[in-house]
Amino acid sequence: MPRLMNDRPANDNHTPNDNHSPNDNHTANDNRTVTGRRTARRRRALAVAAVLAAASTSLTALPQPAHAAPQITRTALPPQSAPTALPPQTIADPVHYWNDVLMEVVRREGGGPGPMSRSAAMLNAAVYDAESSYQLKWKGKITSEPYIRAEKYAGWVEGPDEEERVVGRTAYNILLGLYPAQTNYLDARFRERFGTEPTGFDLLDTTIVGPMVKQMRDARNGDGSDNDQVYVADDEPGAWRPTSYPDMVDPSCTRDSQAVTPFWGQVKPFALTSGSQFRPPTPGMYGTYAKLLASDAYKQQVEAVRRVGADGPTDATPDVARTPEQEAVAWFWANDEDGTYKPPGQLLQATREVATQRRLTTYENARLFALVSIAMADAGIAVRDVKYLTPIDLWRPVSAIRDGGLDPDWKPLLKTRAGVNVSPCFPAWASGHATFGASWAGVMKRYFGNDDIAFTMTTDEPQSPVKSRSFTSFSQAAKEDAQSRVWLGVHFPWDAEDGLALGDKIANHVFTTKLRKL
Repeated sequence: MPRLMNDRPANDNHTPNDNHSPNDNHTANDNRTVTGRRTARRRRALAVAAVLAAASTSLTALPQPAHAAPQITRTALPPQSAPTALPPQTIADPVHYWNDVLMEVVRREGGGPGPMSRSAAMLNAAVYDAESSYQLKWKGKITSEPYIRAEKYAGWVEGPDEEERVVGRTAYNILLGLYPAQTNYLDARFRERFGTEPTGFDLLDTTIVGPMVKQMRDARNGDGSDNDQVYVADDEPGAWRPTSYPDMVDPSCTRDSQAVTPFWGQVKPFALTSGSQFRPPTPGMYGTYAKLLASDAYKQQVEAVRRVGADGPTDATPDVARTPEQEAVAWFWANDEDGTYKPPGQLLQATREVATQRRLTTYENARLFALVSIAMADAGIAVRDVKYLTPIDLWRPVSAIRDGGLDPDWKPLLKTRAGVNVSPCFPAWASGHATFGASWAGVMKRYFGNDDIAFTMTTDEPQSPVKSRSFTSFSQAAKEDAQSRVWLGVHFPWDAEDGLALGDKIANHVFTTKLRKL
């Protein structure tokens, strides 16, 4: 089990009444005053003792998310004094810091973007509720609705770095529950932030961190994220099939059963009523693969990606119409392989860049990151619904062009670090990059009340010729993200278009129903 880390506040056992005048015992009234003060102190000491007793039994009993590995149990160290100040920080804001930790965990763990976006939503929604509780306790109010619940927790004086501890300890425990294999790394990042061991005692673990972590885990327990059903393809022209070929061997995509997260569309959303709430009509409007392949619209889609998404010319496709700029864009947005922060991580990093530029407070950052993460988590669910749970599980461009008899030598631009051309191992329609990008942009423009905000963002993609790109609006970035997948040769244009529309609908729903301003 994850341990609720502990870093005891230096003044937890002191109250404002501990300092007495030397004349306190001079009069009967003073004696009564002293007696009253001593009684109050005894009562407070008993209350603290009761909380500490509860802490000794409650810090190892948090339930686990449905898909997590068995929890690590660690014995808390004896109470320690808190440091007088945090160690020097390279990332000032705690919300930014723990999202940076998440992105490194994703680089280490790998996997699909759906589970990564779920982790981000659990992390940031829990942190937001914890931060909201801090605001309610010590600032007297909250200015936006909590995601699940905020509470005015017990405490008599604000402890040193209490906001930092509330956020950090909540974040640490959420991440530890999600990624127990990364315990050593998470412990190291905790020490880097606080200068103490994560097993040290902190009363906040009982008063607020524990309840915030537990309510998030309870909310996501049994959400369907552990569904390991095996996918069976439709086995007819137009239907998705594995994309490994003799001249572009991909060991991770040789069988139907290797399709990535085929039932993620059935995961319980964070804000939507279901993964199918905003399901688009195209190309499912054709109803059957035969009708789809016979349509002029489909033939135009195939021809478009054939010309701009090819790795290079072939006898049957002698001309590649992609410009050097489009190729650079295609690689900038890729982040497909393990070892990168994946598409949601790239957008979280962009969120941090904008938030830093706009000088948001920790409370403002907590709300922004929670909204963005909830929208992207639901985008990951909704786009998987489109890919797998509609009448059309559309094959990738490489299958349409090769197996469709147009060009047996055609390859997409996308390739591994080893130089092997590949396609993501799941259906094409709709684009996950486009859906994630539009859900992110939709939240950002609604949060700031303006789409036309200039910013610069980065990439983890090792094959990108540039490491940063600048944009004049959030929508511009989202559209480029969507178009990049066509230029990379792994999507049809309507995959991008429908993903953009789907993502913006999700963003609007999230922003108008969750974490609303009070």
